[in-house]
Amino acid sequence: RGVLADLGADMAFWKIAMRPGKPMMFGQIGKTLVLGLPGNPVSSLVCARLFLVALIRASLGLANHEIPHDAELTNDLPANDNREDYVRSVVEPAMDGTTTATPFRRQDSSMLATLARANALIIRPIKAPSAATGTIVPYIPIDPQMGNWV
Repeated sequence: RGVLADLGADMAFWKIAMRPGKPMMFGQIGKTLVLGLPGNPVSSLVCARLFLVALIRASLGLANHEIPHDAELTNDLPANDNREDYVRSVVEPAMDGTTTATPFRRQDSSMLATLARANALIIRPIKAPSAATGTIVPYIPIDPQMGNWV
C-alpha cells in the first residue's frame, strides 16, 4: 500500500468487510488499474473469484453482474458478524431434483484442503441470523464456467 501511495495511486479501497479477504485493495495509477489480493492462498482465491473475474469481465466490456444461485443447506450455519462471509461449500444436485449446499464446518482461511474440495461459496450477508438445515441460501460457483446446476 505504501509503495502504491508513493507511486501516486488513487486508492478506491483498502481492506474490506468480508471473510476471507483481508487485506484487499483496489486503486488506479494513471490509467492502470491495481488490484491487490491478500497473501493467504484461500483469501486470495476467494477475492480473485469475486473481484478479479469482475474486473476482467468489465475490461472486456462484458456484463459484470453475477446473479447468485440458490441451494438448500444440508447443515446449520451460525449467525454472522460484521463481515460478509463467503463460505466454502460443496453444491450438488440432490436425488429429488433440488440443489443442496454443504458448507464445510471449518472455514479457517488456512485450510487449503477445504478450498480444494469446495466448488461454491455460500454468501452470508453482514449480521445474517443463523440458518438452519433446509434454509435456502444464495451461492456462487467458484468456477464461473461450471455446469448449469451450480
